Amino acid sequence: MQSRHIEKGLYPPFIINALITAITLVFLALFLILPLVVIFGEAFREGISIWWGSIVEQEALSALRLTLLVAAIAVPFNLFFGIVASWALAKFDFWGRSFIITLIDLPFAVSPIVSGLIFVLLFGIHGWMGPWLVKNNIQIIFAVPGIVLATMFVTFPFVARELIPLMTEQGSEEEQAALTLGANGWQTFWKITLPNIKWGLLYGVILCNARAMGEFGAVSVVSGHIRGETNTLPLQAEILYNEYNFTAAFAVASLLAFLALITLALKFFVESRINKLETL
Repeated sequence: MQSRHIEKGLYPPFIINALITAITLVFLALFLILPLVVIFGEAFREGISIWWGSIVEQEALSALRLTLLVAAIAVPFNLFFGIVASWALAKFDFWGRSFIITLIDLPFAVSPIVSGLIFVLLFGIHGWMGPWLVKNNIQIIFAVPGIVLATMFVTFPFVARELIPLMTEQGSEEEQAALTLGANGWQTFWKITLPNIKWGLLYGVILCNARAMGEFGAVSVVSGHIRGETNTLPLQAEILYNEYNFTAAFAVASLLAFLALITLALKFFVESRINKLETL
């Protein structure tokens, strides 16, 4: 009935637009703005000096360093993988192409907790490679390498998934023309391919970095929750909250939220650039 009324023009378009806009703003307020207000409100409730003291506490700084370190390793790896995978899948047609695309989407279909358990079964002391790792004095689970591997697994689709449709739509005519004119493969990539995908690539990197810094499930399984050693910012906030140290927990959470806001600002900038280029 409502759709018929809309078709007949009984509801003015501006009313419909206003209603949709109001619903959107309500959802944004409830699920985005309100949680941020609560986080920063609780973090600064006892004063900025208490907040600062919670931030510069040794375990919090260790969690921050580990979070940035994991992101600094996982994001470049996924950047390289995303470019190589998207180049192969978008520019060439070969047997098993659809299967590879399905594998790239695997982390989206598997729970992060299950992903962490997979790494425990592979590299844990009782896992498939556990005896060999113990014999060679190599520790992956409950150490930084395990956290990096788990983060790389849950984040590796982001860059590839942004570039594959973009490069497929662009085709390979420009690259073929450059090769015909005498350019080598490296020159073709730097002069033709990279400029065409730079904004999509940056968008994928931003999403990948946001997930790497905020990942909880897989990292929680493989980290061991060793304070000052294997706790990232999300894990540190959880431990402080479970200990009823709410001020310190929200202080750490506010730091993570601040990093997320920076990521959102970069994402908004890149989206605006992409939309501007599409309108040209």
